Formats: sequence, structure tokens, C-alpha cells
Amino acid sequence: MPSRRMAPVLHDDEVTTDAALVRRLLAAQFAEWSRLDIVPVRSAGTDNAMYRLGGDLAVRLPRRPGAVMPMDKEHAWLPRLAPFLPLPTPLPLAKGSPGEGYPFPWSVCRWLDGENPGPGDAARLATDLAAFIRALQAIDATGAPRPGGHNYFRGAPLVQWQSVIAERLAWLADIDDIDRVSAAWKADADATPWDRPPVWIHGDLCAANLLVRTGRLSGVIDWSCLGAGDPACELQVAWSLFDHAGRRAFNAVMAVDEATWRRGRAWGLAIGVLNLSYYRARSAELAENGRRIIDAVLADHAGGG
Repeated sequence: MPSRRMAPVLHDDEVTTDAALVRRLLAAQFAEWSRLDIVPVRSAGTDNAMYRLGGDLAVRLPRRPGAVMPMDKEHAWLPRLAPFLPLPTPLPLAKGSPGEGYPFPWSVCRWLDGENPGPGDAARLATDLAAFIRALQAIDATGAPRPGGHNYFRGAPLVQWQSVIAERLAWLADIDDIDRVSAAWKADADATPWDRPPVWIHGDLCAANLLVRTGRLSGVIDWSCLGAGDPACELQVAWSLFDHAGRRAFNAVMAVDEATWRRGRAWGLAIGVLNLSYYRARSAELAENGRRIIDAVLADHAGGG
């Protein structure tokens, strides 16, 4: 997980943290780790602040109230899923309590080495990621948490997203191609719904949550959106990370039907619209990412992909 400077404040209800706070929390609750080096990690994630702790550990602190329940879910489920996955995950090791002026529970987990993927990694990454998703979906989902507030309704039927996307499209009424964006959403959101048992989903597959080493996928991080639902949700990464050739390679391994692929493209467009509409006044980087996803979906529609 790459170490860089801290990310800017992104939310109105965000609680700020720093390395001094982390050291105080550790000293009070986990003294055995309190003397290790603490280095802020700049993550494109938006719900947790992260600090590298020594060489092998990381501390994650929810930035806002809504990030607490997903952290609890990771502690409950990741240890059960990890033995069945082909790649390592940042297994939680300890849960801290509110203290030292910080209002939320927090987590100590394993640090995974690697870098977020770049353009040169896409060709091999498409097949590696598809194989990982298939392995996750093959795990028994009995008792798994269904889509809800804990994972921002990732994996829910797209009909549940209609009002949210309509509102966000209204926020974007000033962009030149808003009519094309609206038409693309309607075309894919109308795809035949998933009518089979729910399967495990990571829920937030994107470059920031993937790690590569020597061009190969080496880890998947940030499982805050974990749940069980419509597997089309996982396909949104095809438009956020891959070009047309990469998407073909990705789907060659995923081997999903046309309706699932269309729902996945709708999920991609939804993520792009959500990011652009929310972050264009808060984070140029995240807003630009949303715009790139939208452009990829529109290009796919123009080419009949």
C-alpha cells in the first residue's frame, strides 16, 4: 500500500486525524505498538484515514460516522473470507476504542506491499482481477450482509438507485453532454435484473483498492463495501480501469451474460456520476476520475460495446 502525504478533507462531517493522535491512541490501548514508526498514507479512499505502522501494520481511522459500521463488518467477515481467496487482504488484527479526543472505533490491520496499478499494468490486470472476482463469488454467501447503508447499497437492484442518480444528474445539468449521460443510464439501468441468489461482492473495486507487484495483481484492499448482492456491481471496474481491449479480456474470464454486463456498465456510470457530482467542488482528482468513467461508458455506447 503506497505511502504518500495525507489526502485533503473531503466531507463536511469529517474528523481530522494526525500521526500524533495515532500514537496517543496506541500508547493508551496497544502499548506494544506505540513505539513503531507512524507514517501517513495518502489514499484515494474517502472514508478512512490510514497510517503505516512500522513495516508490517497499518492503522485505519474512520473519517466520518458512516464509516464505522463498514469497519466493524470487515472485522467480522474478512477473517472468514481470507482463507478462500487467492490473494492477501489487509486482515484486521485489533480494534481500538474511541479516545484521546477521537470519537470512533478504529482498527489495526496487516500492511500489504504493492502499488496502485498504472496504465502499463492493465493488460495482465484484467485477467488477474476477473479471476479474483470469480473466486470471491464462489464462496458460500449464506448469512452474508445484504446491500444497505453499510456498503452504500452496492449490489442492490438498480431500481433502488434511480432516484439517487436522477438527483445527481440534476446536479450535473450544466455539463455539455448531460443528455447523453442520462440516455446511457436509462439504457443500461433497464437491463433485466439479477434473479439468482446473491453472491459476495467487494463493492468498490477501483485502482485505489488494488495493489500490483511486477505487473501482477498482488492484493485487494479496503473492503468497506463488502456484502452479497448482484454481481454486476463488481463489473464497474471495467470502465474505471480498462480500455476497450482490457474490457474484452476482463469479460472473457468473467463470462457474464449480456444483461449482467449492461447492469455492470450502469454501475460504472453511476460511480462516475456520483464522483463527478459530489467531488467537483471538493477534489479535482476524484472529480476527474468520475469524468473519465463517464467518458468510457459513453464511448462504449457510441461503439455499441
